[in-house]
Amino acid sequence: MKKYLILYRPFLVFLAKFFLTYFILSLVYQFFLSGFEGNKVDSITQLVAENTMQLLTFFGADFYIKIIPKTTNIIFYYNQQAAARMIEGCNAVSVIILFISFVVSFSGKLKPTLFFIFGGSIFIYILNVIRIALLCLALYWFPEHQSLLHEIVFPLFIYGVVFILWIIWVNKFSLYAK
Repeated sequence: MKKYLILYRPFLVFLAKFFLTYFILSLVYQFFLSGFEGNKVDSITQLVAENTMQLLTFFGADFYIKIIPKTTNIIFYYNQQAAARMIEGCNAVSVIILFISFVVSFSGKLKPTLFFIFGGSIFIYILNVIRIALLCLALYWFPEHQSLLHEIVFPLFIYGVVFILWIIWVNKFSLYAK
């Protein structure tokens, strides 16, 4: 047994760091969400929706958001028509937690690790806002493809970017890069 623990130590350390980081960050996020009543939109989701609206209106789109009272829903309107509905799971916090957990599990030196986590998280946030904006437009123009767009195309977009960031981290910055 000891032989296997020594042999698989790097993998076991990776798993321990990953799950511990994921567990702690998820608990912190759940604690944050518990501060909002079950019928109120949390501030991060609201910020993502507002940033999405700012992005689209910057490009001249007739776009606005409406928070539905006594729910956790935000409705996106494009050309005076409801185009999409956003809930807490769309704000990419869970994706950022997953990203951070992976980077920590393959951690390198402290300063590059913190910079990569911060920069990568901001990058994921910005891409998520762009993703939601594009999804709203796509759902407006192609409502018959809602399942394909929402469940396959746009999740592939955000998770694909996270995967590329992980590859960059492991190959360029982590202790394993050498």
